[in-house]
Amino acid sequence: MEFSIDKGEEFIAATQSPEGAASWKKQLDEFAPGASDWVVGAVFGGTYQREGLELRDRQMLNMAALAAMGGTEPQLTGHIKTAVEVAGMTPNEVAECFVHLMPYIGVPKTLAAMRCMQAALQQ
Repeated sequence: MEFSIDKGEEFIAATQSPEGAASWKKQLDEFAPGASDWVVGAVFGGTYQREGLELRDRQMLNMAALAAMGGTEPQLTGHIKTAVEVAGMTPNEVAECFVHLMPYIGVPKTLAAMRCMQAALQQ
């Protein structure tokens, strides 16, 4: 698998707002300079570039993992926004993902995910 900062930056430009990307990059680099380069190159310029899954599928997996972890509300909100605005999911499909997860992750985490969905759709 190749890692490409250029491909990662292209992906970020197509899926995130400039302000949103600048925010998480700044958070990572504040105490660990260059950490955002790893995310750009390895995650967005590597993992996301692999064949086999469409962006819609990747967003569903991301939302499920983040909702299950909890404590990741900013990231979950961003992935919900990308799922709807870029990956072609409807708000109803996103909600059904969280309803499907409810028996596995619990009601409190599902409620937190729904709050993230509300925030993502209001932005």
